[in-house]
Amino acid sequence: MKKFKYIAKDVEGKKVGGILEANDETELYNKLREDNKFLMSSKEVKNRFAPKKIKTKFLAEFCRELGTLLEAGVSLVRALAIIIEEEGIKPQNRVIYAELLQLVRQGVALSDAMAQQGEAFPEMMVNMFRSAEAGGSLDKTALRMANHYEKEHRMNSKIKGAMTYPAILGVLIVAVVIIIFTYVLPQFTSLFSTMESLPWYTEFMLWLSDFIVANWLGIILGVIIIVNVLRLFFKIPAVHRAKDRLMLKLPMIGGLLKVIYTARFARTLSSLYSAGLPIVPSLQIGQKTVGNTYIENQFTEAIDKIRGGENLSAALGRIDGFTKKFTSTIMIGEETGKLDNMLESTADNLEYESEQAISKMMTFLEPIMIVIMAVIVGFIMISVITPIYGSYDSLSNSY
Repeated sequence: MKKFKYIAKDVEGKKVGGILEANDETELYNKLREDNKFLMSSKEVKNRFAPKKIKTKFLAEFCRELGTLLEAGVSLVRALAIIIEEEGIKPQNRVIYAELLQLVRQGVALSDAMAQQGEAFPEMMVNMFRSAEAGGSLDKTALRMANHYEKEHRMNSKIKGAMTYPAILGVLIVAVVIIIFTYVLPQFTSLFSTMESLPWYTEFMLWLSDFIVANWLGIILGVIIIVNVLRLFFKIPAVHRAKDRLMLKLPMIGGLLKVIYTARFARTLSSLYSAGLPIVPSLQIGQKTVGNTYIENQFTEAIDKIRGGENLSAALGRIDGFTKKFTSTIMIGEETGKLDNMLESTADNLEYESEQAISKMMTFLEPIMIVIMAVIVGFIMISVITPIYGSYDSLSNSY
């Protein structure tokens, strides 16, 4: 079955666009008629170009420029044309923006044009822009989304930055061990072969060194195979969910992850709810941004409870993985009628707490990794030096 990118008119005469699967244009026309849409033009979509997700940094830049230009009175078409000509835009993003401009010039709404770009734009952003188009506040929504993605990018950057030093130490540990086993220890093989007996740990080190030198290619291939098998294994939904649940239970790390997930969801829910989206659609979109399948799978029951008339705070309070402070804040927001403000304030506070927790965790993790490196290198050095000193003692006693 083929994929067609189409432009059609609804019963109100408004132009809409999208992508639909059909065997040919006749079937496409009939499918649209069943949905009370009338086909204007269509084009078969080729799979040669599949837009990747635009990173939060570039989403923030796009929204900031779009909102600023629209607020200054520039038309949407002109604003997109200006953004495309900006220097420093990644070629892939420039192609996506050009596609948006082409569709908008054809009369397609910006949100629909964004939806046609596959996974390039987040579902949350598409829905926010669609709501803004209906309310005539696209400029304000674009600026709100710019702030949202700037904060998200800042948070992600701090997490990645905090993990950079431990990652470098981990690579150094592996590199040092490889050099010692493949180059340093083989230099002592001839010396140790003249000794009558060696400590068990020295013999083990020499055996391990010979094994690595003789089978280094097989070891590399084995590691690659194991890594890929594990990746496939953890892609199994039940396994992935169990892994995400386990991560939340780990000492120190689990508490930090709960704060990060709660802050991320609170920020998303605040942006969606403040833009005027109903609470149920906001929750359905927000749950996909949490980043933990164990937490995300609990939303189905929570949303059903809310549809049944239960308070938001009570329904979200049953979700295992969010901080208790989050539920208390939502309860206060419901009682005071300022839920959007309370959500935004909570997101700011939780992001600050997560930054402090990350710094605290790094103060423990960095010295631990240094100690691990020292223990590994120290054990290897003891394995080498002990028999050498033993041979010197034997020679001195013989004289």
